[in-house]
Amino acid sequence: MTADDPRSGGTSAKGQPYDPRSSGTPAKGQPYDPLRLCVYATVALLAWLLGPWAVLGFAVLGFAGYWKARRAGLTRSKCLLRDTRLVLAYLGLLAVVAVVAIIM
Repeated sequence: MTADDPRSGGTSAKGQPYDPRSSGTPAKGQPYDPLRLCVYATVALLAWLLGPWAVLGFAVLGFAGYWKARRAGLTRSKCLLRDTRLVLAYLGLLAVVAVVAIIM
């Protein structure tokens, strides 16, 4: 691996630091990898198989992540709801609904 090899943590062809979490366009000659669609399908499968337990788990995990990010200063998210307070309220509501579904 060279310093310009993205896997080495070096820089991209444009001289920008490589960020493997980047959702930018693929490099020339590279086909688009729809990884997110695979992730969404896996989450849907887990929710289907585990029902409200999966919803509760993902809601708590998401809430903890957004809580930590908000305490670190994140106020705007890439989530559709944008405001992290709304995202926290949404995830909290999901957790409450999941607990109610588990009890019933």
